[in-house]
Amino acid sequence: MIIIAEKLNGSIPSCGKAIAARDEAYIKDMATRQAEAGAAFIDCCASVNEGELETLKWMIDTVQSVTDCPISVDSPDVNVVVDAMQFCKRPGLFNSVSGEGGKIDLAFPILAKPENAKWEVMALLCDDTGIPKSAAKRIEVFDMTMAKAAQYGIDESRIHIDPLIEMLCTTDDGDGISMVLEVMAHIKKTHPKVHISGAISNISFNLPVRRLVNQAFAALAISAGMDSSVMDPLSQDLRGVIYAAEAMIGLDDFCAEYTSAYREGIFGAK
Repeated sequence: MIIIAEKLNGSIPSCGKAIAARDEAYIKDMATRQAEAGAAFIDCCASVNEGELETLKWMIDTVQSVTDCPISVDSPDVNVVVDAMQFCKRPGLFNSVSGEGGKIDLAFPILAKPENAKWEVMALLCDDTGIPKSAAKRIEVFDMTMAKAAQYGIDESRIHIDPLIEMLCTTDDGDGISMVLEVMAHIKKTHPKVHISGAISNISFNLPVRRLVNQAFAALAISAGMDSSVMDPLSQDLRGVIYAAEAMIGLDDFCAEYTSAYREGIFGAK
């Protein structure tokens, strides 16, 4: 699993407070812990109304002062992400683009430049109509995204597709979950080099004992092809479920990685 560590996000109250106070110790500690827990990217999302680019620069500089883990530059404003790329010492994750408002046509030419060839990109399956309510419509947005990637020469292996994981408690008889899993399965079947991603914890908003819902969904999503996730790498239980699910679908010969991770204390009793 490609882990995009989620804890440095200003929408999280404790992190938002640290960002507002320019608390370097908090940012450094959280970055270090997430990197040591196995993050492939450390997400940096300012989530502020004013001064977003300056805040992102401060966050990125602070993170890079303690770890070499690549940065996921996270903003709903594509122009901010483009500008913030210059602060990263090494290629990271462009987070994100979508079918909304010409974002792809702004970002993909930048990512197609030779100097940015090692950057990866998160693409959300929504467009100017909002979040599609059917698998067919999300697949249509996906097909458009892949056509644009081909047009601009973005290799499929650089793309992380977020099929948009929504709250379980707002779906009718699990239809929303079945629909997302259907989209994931289609992506993996038609474009096996593309990474399937998403924020696992979105599934459990407004539910009690959220960790159980997150773990159950992670197992289902992995079986449908998810190999990248925006998640808390510090959650031992979730990490354990991921290792176990990957072993069950044949991605871990003789359960070697599962056993090794347990011995290293990544999950379970230390």
